Amino acid sequence: MIKIGISSCFMYPDPNRLVFGPKTLSYLENNMATYIGQKGVLPVLIPNLTDDLLLDILEEMDGFVFQGGTDLATATYGEDPIIPGKWLGDPVRDAYELKIMDFAFKNGKPIFAICRGFQLLNAYLGGTLYQDIATQRPDAIIHRDAQAYDSLRHELNLVPGELLHDIYGDQKAIVNTVHHQGIKKLGNHLTVLATSKADGIIEAVGYSKAPAGKIMGVQWHPEFSFQRVDEVLDPQLLYATFLNHLKTPTL
Repeated sequence: MIKIGISSCFMYPDPNRLVFGPKTLSYLENNMATYIGQKGVLPVLIPNLTDDLLLDILEEMDGFVFQGGTDLATATYGEDPIIPGKWLGDPVRDAYELKIMDFAFKNGKPIFAICRGFQLLNAYLGGTLYQDIATQRPDAIIHRDAQAYDSLRHELNLVPGELLHDIYGDQKAIVNTVHHQGIKKLGNHLTVLATSKADGIIEAVGYSKAPAGKIMGVQWHPEFSFQRVDEVLDPQLLYATFLNHLKTPTL
């Protein structure tokens, strides 16, 4: 069985939370669990352990998925907050996930990076982020609406000759959009696979020094559309491309 390590989301102590209020939680959003945990695939939520124990777990994984969640801390990509006290991110999670990503790169493991994970991949490779698209790119469309959430959609331009165009062809490329940050400066050796049609914001990347699809990231949430009759790009085709790079491909 393929073992895919999934980086944890963290929820920190909150005295107003009735359940586990004083505790830190590590969790996996359930759409992600369903999307990754298909036949022949064991999804493994990676805990935040000391480095020696974490390494033992990472060595058992065939590939890694980095899921969405809170913002990256600005220091992670070498910037100061553009507005003091806003969009400070989660430096604890950044440090934890960067260790996992560094292991994956150094050991040739496939990476599928989603939303926050997409931004983390860019930062790991020396890129930067718009701390808030609406503030820094006032020409941009709305990329996040808390109430509409994943029902908010927009169209992509798939770059001809690159992976996503090879997968999806010339079909109309609609995706959900649940992010207020995005790639500003592209990381080293990343190739743009897709952009937002309306404003040019980068929406998908691949690592040019690995085979196509082995290390890739998307800004949208394919897991939110899995097993739904929907207008968005088929998330199964994207996942199958990732799985093809694992030890024993399936699907």
